[in-house]
Amino acid sequence: MKRLTGNEIRQIWLDFFKDKSHRVEESASLIPNNDPTLLWMNSGVAALKRYFDGRVVPKNPRIVNIQKCIRTNDIENVGNTARHHTFFEMMGNFSIGDYFRDKAIDYAYEILTSKKYFDLPLDKLYFTYYPSDLETYEKWIQKGIKESHLIASINNYWEIGTGPCGPCTEVFFDRGADFGNYTTETIKKDIENDRYVELWNIVLSQYNAIEGKKREDYPELPNKNIDTGAGLERFASIFQNAKTNFETDLFLPIINRFSNIVNIEYTGQKSFKIVADHIRTITMALNDGAMISNEGRGYVIRRLLRRAVKHGKQLGIKKPFLTDLVTEVVKLMKDFYPSILEKETIIKKIINSEEIKFLETLASGEQKLQEILQQANKKEISGKDAFVLYDTYGFPLELTEEYAEEEGFEVDIVGFKEEMQKQKNRARSARNEESSLASQNQEYLNFTDKSVFVGYDRLDEVAKVIKVFPEGIVLDKTPFYATSGGQVSDVGYIYNDEIKLTIIDVEKLPNGQFIHKAKENISNDLEGQTVRASVDEEKRSFTEYHHSATHLLFKALRDLLGKHISQQGSYVSSEGLRFDFNHYESISDEQILKIEKAVNQMINDRYKTNTMILSVDEAKAKGAIAEFGEKYTDKVRTVDLKYTLDLCGGTHVKDIQDIERFAIKSVYSIGSGIYRIEALANDLAMNISDELTGINDDIQNLKNKANNILFEAKSKNIELTFEYDYNYSPIGSYQDVINKREILKDLQQAVKKLEKEFNKKKQEKSLKSIDDFSKYTFGNNIIASLKGINGSALKQLADKLIEKLDNGFVLLASEINEKVIFVAKSANKSLDAGKIVKEAAKICDGSGGGRKDFAQAGGKDTSKIPQAIEYVKEIVL
Repeated sequence: MKRLTGNEIRQIWLDFFKDKSHRVEESASLIPNNDPTLLWMNSGVAALKRYFDGRVVPKNPRIVNIQKCIRTNDIENVGNTARHHTFFEMMGNFSIGDYFRDKAIDYAYEILTSKKYFDLPLDKLYFTYYPSDLETYEKWIQKGIKESHLIASINNYWEIGTGPCGPCTEVFFDRGADFGNYTTETIKKDIENDRYVELWNIVLSQYNAIEGKKREDYPELPNKNIDTGAGLERFASIFQNAKTNFETDLFLPIINRFSNIVNIEYTGQKSFKIVADHIRTITMALNDGAMISNEGRGYVIRRLLRRAVKHGKQLGIKKPFLTDLVTEVVKLMKDFYPSILEKETIIKKIINSEEIKFLETLASGEQKLQEILQQANKKEISGKDAFVLYDTYGFPLELTEEYAEEEGFEVDIVGFKEEMQKQKNRARSARNEESSLASQNQEYLNFTDKSVFVGYDRLDEVAKVIKVFPEGIVLDKTPFYATSGGQVSDVGYIYNDEIKLTIIDVEKLPNGQFIHKAKENISNDLEGQTVRASVDEEKRSFTEYHHSATHLLFKALRDLLGKHISQQGSYVSSEGLRFDFNHYESISDEQILKIEKAVNQMINDRYKTNTMILSVDEAKAKGAIAEFGEKYTDKVRTVDLKYTLDLCGGTHVKDIQDIERFAIKSVYSIGSGIYRIEALANDLAMNISDELTGINDDIQNLKNKANNILFEAKSKNIELTFEYDYNYSPIGSYQDVINKREILKDLQQAVKKLEKEFNKKKQEKSLKSIDDFSKYTFGNNIIASLKGINGSALKQLADKLIEKLDNGFVLLASEINEKVIFVAKSANKSLDAGKIVKEAAKICDGSGGGRKDFAQAGGKDTSKIPQAIEYVKEIVL
């Protein structure tokens, strides 16, 4: 039998079907495009759904592909079986209304058995068919397949709800008795085993499933289709005579590298398989643009990464190691997926950052888990504890389950989900985001009168009120922009001789009209009246400055931080802009300044903004980038700002030079891998220093604190000097933020120094006022109650006093800040300072102690200081 590499298997598959007039379709991204039903691309046919459901007619009805897939519904089986993977490649051939059963079986037989192609021994192949599908049975007989190698199975029928369905025929390979003493009954009964390996499933989509009908009564489809799927990894295990898929050239280089890292020979260990599988999935997902996060597909990647780290740690790895394995994945995939080469560095950075983050909490998480296990009354981790591990220590539920299983415990999944729901409810309550259009009422849905937006060209328009709703009015034409695509609505006035409405918000109705909300109450009598609609020109202008600047900012981010940057949300108004984007590491001040500079350099060019109405395909062919989360019709508005071309329905400057200036106000993380930039444009940029509310407030508070210290010092006749120049001339840049932070830092140090000097002089003055301790002196002992002396000064005072005594004892109590401090020094071996102070502190509801010669303590109840002093006198005197 041939020995073929993974790459050779891929190439033979594509070449064979290409020779049979199939068009080679490149693998689609693992991230489904415009398919909310899928989290990941999970099969070969999923990438071709648009052809099978009739939305698109393929130029060639014969298609062949090798599709990247991710499935994580049975992640716990990875490493336990020979063939379970989270990432795999599905080889497929498809016919959309062209050839059917006969050709499909002809092709399958030829590629499997021909010496030119796979050349598999016929006596090792078994074929299944649906019991009533005798046409498939007869076709395999015609190809020379023995009856003993044809197996009828009730499981051989592909059907998901109503719609296209049909029987299928599967190809199995017998690996021999070395892989288990099984019979073909395992195939018939669909029992998982390592001897009979399913290689290929050929679905004969010929019927239309109808609810309520029996399968034998389903009508035939007018156009019959072929949909097949063959696992690359399974083929590789056969052609390389590997014990499992993990010993093939698709996995073994990764496993060998991991073996070197842990310095343990690979002999089939489960952890090696889990790590190799998961790093393939993580790498390929990141290559296709996924990002690590706490929800959706980002959470899937995080789960896999943390599970891999956990298994590495169990084998003795104490530092990040996954990036070393990425190198092997890239080597394995680069020939067939060349884009991975240019993204290798970024993939490694993302993985390394996440791995370091998890390692920081893993040890404490494991410690917490052990505490939970030890305290458990039964062999179960409660849902509440599982949620603590998830929420505080970053343990995905599946990781907690894995740890629990190793210790013979179970996890309360229902309780965990209840805790998750409570968190979601708390978050929802905190958001307080309300909109009268959040749930569309029937009246809005039924309203279909036409309304036109004229605000691209003019800000003032005479219009007719065509509808009055309780929430607002609709005009037949309006210059007011409605909130959309991250841009807030215009504000202004709608008026005539009888009324004047202050417009505070504009929103889109379900059928595309704009509803104008007013500050004042609206009368139904307004319907049918002619009005003038006037947009606040200044606010619109500043909104446009910020919107156009946002597009240029996105361009600068992609140029300077990397092409992986994608928009995750935006908000533009007359007051500023906010832009959210994905990135894998923190952004330095130097990078922020470069981004800001790049935008300002673009703004310096005079360039008239150009808008075009194009089809989506035409716009994307020109390199246009879509607004985040927006849905587009066949024709779209494309905005050309010289440096960037975008699909955008918002309003923009007439010339990019109108923006005049751009300044970044802040950059911060709003979630795992998501950052937010806030910025200002035009005149607002020059005043950015005034917009730094937090820093400015801190600076003012410090100035006030310094003034209060100086005022108090003067009232106590204490001489202090404080000179600090905290005036600053802004330049309208993020550099202002950096400079203000430095000012704040310097001012903090200066005020701290001032406060320290004041406290020192205040203590010195307090000590001078009590130089005479004669009234507290009892022979060679001093026992005194003082006020306003801090701990440090009290120790110094005790040191000075003990030096004046021969074989003496000193105890000082100071009432300060509504608490009491005790300090004791003893040169008398018969008097234990530690024990005496401890008992005195107890009387004042406190604690403390120390050595026989020196001790200190504190108490909360200052009213009992006299009682404590009397106690000490009784012991000492």
